[in-house]
Amino acid sequence: MDAARPLRFDDGTPVTAASGVVPLGDGWLVVQDDSTIAAWRRPDGVTALRMLPSVDGLDTFRAAEGTKHLKPDLEAACPAEVDGGPAALLLGSGSSPRRMRGVLVRLDDGEPVVHAAELGPLYERVADRLGLPMDHVNLEGASRHGDVVRWFNRGNLTAGVRSASVDVLLEGLVDAVLGRAGASEVAVEQPREYRIGQVEGVGLAVTDAIALPDGRVLLSAAAEDTPNAVDDGPVVATAIALVDGDTVLAVAPIPEVDGHVHKVEGLALRGVSDDVVHLLAVVDDDDPESPSAELELRVELG
Repeated sequence: MDAARPLRFDDGTPVTAASGVVPLGDGWLVVQDDSTIAAWRRPDGVTALRMLPSVDGLDTFRAAEGTKHLKPDLEAACPAEVDGGPAALLLGSGSSPRRMRGVLVRLDDGEPVVHAAELGPLYERVADRLGLPMDHVNLEGASRHGDVVRWFNRGNLTAGVRSASVDVLLEGLVDAVLGRAGASEVAVEQPREYRIGQVEGVGLAVTDAIALPDGRVLLSAAAEDTPNAVDDGPVVATAIALVDGDTVLAVAPIPEVDGHVHKVEGLALRGVSDDVVHLLAVVDDDDPESPSAELELRVELG
C-alpha cells in the first residue's frame, strides 16, 4: 500500500460508504452506496454531484434511522462512452427492487450531465443466467473489456452462492440507460463462477473488479460474515485476486491500516508499469459517521 487518506467533501462532510470509483474528466467519481449523491474528486477539491432524485426528501439513508431500505445502492462503476465521448457508468446492486437502476454521467463542455433509468428486466435476466433467485442477486462490481462489461455478483458462501459474473454489451447498457432501447433487450452472456477461498471460515466474495491490459482481471474481495445480500456483517479480511477467465491464479491480502481491516468496494486503474499495477481503491467500512478511506495500492504480478 502506497497511501491511505480519508475522503471528505470540500465543506468537511465525510464521503461515506464509498462503493465504486471511475475516471471522470480530470478526476475521479466516487460513488456512495448509501446516498443519491456522488463525490467528484478533482485536483482542486471534492464536490457533490447528484446521481438520482431524493427519496422522500432524503439523500442519505441509514439503518439506525430506519431508512436503509430506501437507498439506491449504486455499487458497480466502470468507464463508458456516450456518442463517442467518455462517460461513467454506474449500476445498482439489484439486491432489492429499488436497487435496479443504471446511471450515466458524461461531460458537456466540462459540465456533468446525468442520465438514469430503471433496469429491472435486465437484473432478472442476469439472475436467470446465473441460475439464482432474485434474493441472491448482489451485483457489486464491473470491469470494462473493450465493448463488454463483465458484471460481478458478490455471492455468499454461507448461503451456498459463489461469486460469479456475466458479460453484457456496453452499448446495450448505455442504450438502456439513455432510453434508446428496453432493459429487457440487453444481451446477458458467458456466466462464470469464481473460487477465491476463505479466511477464518468466512468465504471471500467479490466486491469489485478491474481489467488489466493483457485481459486478466484483478478482483477485490471481502470475507464478510453475513447471512444474506442486504445485511452488513463483520469483515474479517480483504484481498486482491488475480483472475484469468474463471481461474483464480493468485490471492493476496490487502494490508490492514492501523490494525483495521478496510472493506475495499471500488477499484480503478491508475497505471501499469512492467509487472506492477497501480490501483486507486475506495473503502466502505459500514460506518456512517466516519469518512471512507481512499487507498493507493500497488500489486506486483511477478
